[in-house]
Amino acid sequence: MPLAVRYMVVPIAFSIALSLCSPSAAEVIASKSYSYFDIRGKTADELDRELSRRGPTASGSSARHPGATKIRFGGEATYIQNSGRCHVGNVKVTVHTQIILPRWSSRKGASKELSMIWDALSSDIKRHEERHAEIARDQARAMERSIRALPQQRSCEAMQELVSNESARGIEEHDRQQARFDRVEAVNFQKRMLRLLNNRINGRAGAK
Repeated sequence: MPLAVRYMVVPIAFSIALSLCSPSAAEVIASKSYSYFDIRGKTADELDRELSRRGPTASGSSARHPGATKIRFGGEATYIQNSGRCHVGNVKVTVHTQIILPRWSSRKGASKELSMIWDALSSDIKRHEERHAEIARDQARAMERSIRALPQQRSCEAMQELVSNESARGIEEHDRQQARFDRVEAVNFQKRMLRLLNNRINGRAGAK
């Protein structure tokens, strides 16, 4: 069962408000939800086919995968005009992640060996997707800090453009980090699965 998990991201969209005078504040709001798709099968090949047939698709591709994480960024910023200068007032960056995972609905009656393989695979898929969500949350915090630190501008129009450019750079960096993580995971998949299976086998032997 090859692991080919993908993340999907929706670009950040800041809503803007202009304030003559207000205290500065910053906030990152992160939320996470889970959804599942059911698969059936009594052999490894059947489960593999089910994952290929029922798994989620990534943006811009019709290929299906064992799991996915949908990521949506958003935000709000206010600008303060004072003495001919404009700076960022309040900043709020939001990130919502939806983790999509497989659920084996016909496990009852399956062999212990297949159950052990599935437990190792499904736990690795979940760990992988949780890390995608964590990367998104970390980047949301980094974006909030970078926007809040932007220098004053002569006009709020120029300040707004600066915020838009900075948010775009933040999304690009987020995508680079996610792609880098996927590349590393793909290279280490076989070793990671063997280690997980060995740990489960050793754990069962130790429990006897």
